[in-house]
Amino acid sequence: MSWENKNFKLLLVEDNKLNQVVVKFSLKRFGYEIITANNGIEAVEKFKKEDFDFILMDVMMPEMDGLEATKIIRDLEKGDDIPIIALTADVITATENKCRESGMDAYMIKPFEVEKLFDILESLNL
Repeated sequence: MSWENKNFKLLLVEDNKLNQVVVKFSLKRFGYEIITANNGIEAVEKFKKEDFDFILMDVMMPEMDGLEATKIIRDLEKGDDIPIIALTADVITATENKCRESGMDAYMIKPFEVEKLFDILESLNL
């Protein structure tokens, strides 16, 4: 599949500025529009104001973590669920289970791998 032609608009929820730069650098070359939020509170506010094709959600953040933000976003959704993909450095199976229980659709380990994201997007029919 040609990911260059998708022109996705995504919400990147990540508190670490270096990680934001890495994800933006990795995906902008494919023409993706990337809006950032620094924590779950900002993510919920941006979700209320804009439409996104999917969300990359860090799990552990200050103020409001990704699990809580996902639950709130799921409560706010009207109609189709937006795909939410967890980003975490935690490789423990219990963390993946918590992500899925909160309403996340998929799970990716940091450091960020573009090929893994493409596999997930394909599995989510995007």
